[in-house]
Amino acid sequence: MEKDYIAPVGEGLYIARTGDWRTRRPQLDQASCRRCGICLMYCPVNSIVRSEAGEYSIDYEFCKGCGICSVECPAKSISMHAAVRA
Repeated sequence: MEKDYIAPVGEGLYIARTGDWRTRRPQLDQASCRRCGICLMYCPVNSIVRSEAGEYSIDYEFCKGCGICSVECPAKSISMHAAVRA
């Protein structure tokens, strides 16, 4: 599923794929995830994605690594790790 985030800059708009900026990366443990959607509600850039099957994943092209999803997850299914640079 392709999605674009549009952000205003100067006189025009651009697609903000800013996942390369992060220094930390969230990791979601599907086994302990309750599928409550709280991470999705709190993510400031909407980088949490819910599949039609009801499973959640993280779109790393847009995730800033802020850690809000990890803090708000009641099951503690999201942990933060150092981002690996290619």
